[in-house]
Amino acid sequence: MPIEQRGVDTVPEAERTSGPGDLVSILLGSNLCLGVIVFGWLPPSFGLGWWASVSAVVAGTLVGTVLTAPLALVSLRTATNLSTSSGAQFGVRGRLVGSVVGLLLALGYTALTVWIGGDVLVDVLGRLFGLPGGDGAYAVVYAVLAGATVAGAVHGYRVLLAMSRVLALGMTALLLLGVVAYAPRFTTAPLPGAGGYLLDGFWPTWLLAAVAAGLSGPIAFITLLGDYTRYISPARHSPRRILHATWLGLVAGLLVPQLFGTFTAYAARAATDYAGPLVAASPAWYLVPLLLAASAGSVGNAGLMLYSMGLDLDAILPRASRARATCAVAVVATACVFAGHYAWDAQSAMTSFVLLLTAVGTPWAVITLIGAVRCRGRYDADALQVFNRRSRGGIYWYRAGWNVRATVSWALGAAVGLLAVSLPSYEGPLLSLTGGVDCSFLLSGAVGAAAYLLLTARTPAPAVPDDRPRTAAEPVRPR
Repeated sequence: MPIEQRGVDTVPEAERTSGPGDLVSILLGSNLCLGVIVFGWLPPSFGLGWWASVSAVVAGTLVGTVLTAPLALVSLRTATNLSTSSGAQFGVRGRLVGSVVGLLLALGYTALTVWIGGDVLVDVLGRLFGLPGGDGAYAVVYAVLAGATVAGAVHGYRVLLAMSRVLALGMTALLLLGVVAYAPRFTTAPLPGAGGYLLDGFWPTWLLAAVAAGLSGPIAFITLLGDYTRYISPARHSPRRILHATWLGLVAGLLVPQLFGTFTAYAARAATDYAGPLVAASPAWYLVPLLLAASAGSVGNAGLMLYSMGLDLDAILPRASRARATCAVAVVATACVFAGHYAWDAQSAMTSFVLLLTAVGTPWAVITLIGAVRCRGRYDADALQVFNRRSRGGIYWYRAGWNVRATVSWALGAAVGLLAVSLPSYEGPLLSLTGGVDCSFLLSGAVGAAAYLLLTARTPAPAVPDDRPRTAAEPVRPR
């Protein structure tokens, strides 16, 4: 397939040929990988029992999906990615807030996927062929995975969609084989080495698990969903069908791998580390399927994340092409992989990353959704592209391209979230007000929403003129 040349510009109607089934395929196939599976290991590593771990993952994922899925409808209307679409609320320059949030989210998850997938690959190759697990082996495996990921991401959406269709079937089969492989070792007995509840109490630890392992999954897609729905035509597919497809894709695509991670954590007795015990507990006949899961699944998931990063950097630096932006962020992501392997503890790094980004990203998502409700899904797709054309004006220009009210609301929400977060190495001063329970995402979203509603109470949504030039983002309807 040819390399996709389109960045964050408006997708013409003729190119919007995807449908709800493609959306489900890409959300399911791209998430059946070790980078998502490993999040199911977090609750047991926090000291929770089997049923508590399962309930935390399920509850967090369902709540996060309900909050996140409606964002898919924004790009269905605008025919561009979500960070650019948020210019309707934040201004055509203020939407850089969404671009930076999306870039950081995708960067972290790309690095995490390659990191975990590479660690499992090295351990499997060690068992199969006696490959020594030294620094050189990890460096080669990380480099190979990163190179394959870049190839898929640079080629663009169509290649990644084709990969996801194959992975949705192939990885499902591999995980089902994994259930059979690890079932004889499965037990719900407490994991030795977990050391009791991480936060010295059941409910604080359960809520931490619900956010870090469950809610963080859907929140990771707050800027990604539009990368896929911009290729779906609202003239052929109703918003209800797209919303239902998003719910199904997120719930199945996140719960299946994460619950597999919880299951294998108990089967492998993986309390303080996941990759090593997972490979050590695997029967010999499952090593080759595990090798395929670690390689193909990692490339599929990291490829989509890297593709999103390229779009976000393209949105920040309009002069850069999407392909060049993708290669640039790939270098940074690979550097983060090496830093993660050599300098960070997996549990602490994962927990800190997802909690911080959830606290910062949630108010942006809430403000974007409030804006979508206020404008009733009517956007001027041409005006959203002002910054990308390096021009000025339009109904989303606000004040020098920034909607100060929306930006201040996001900043207040993010600041409160960061002050209320509980990390392995840091506790925010607002935790004393919540009894030591991490409610950072709730507080950040609530404060961001309240501030935005208060500051814009008497400010109507920008009016989209009925006589404006029609774009491919909005089909012409008879009057």
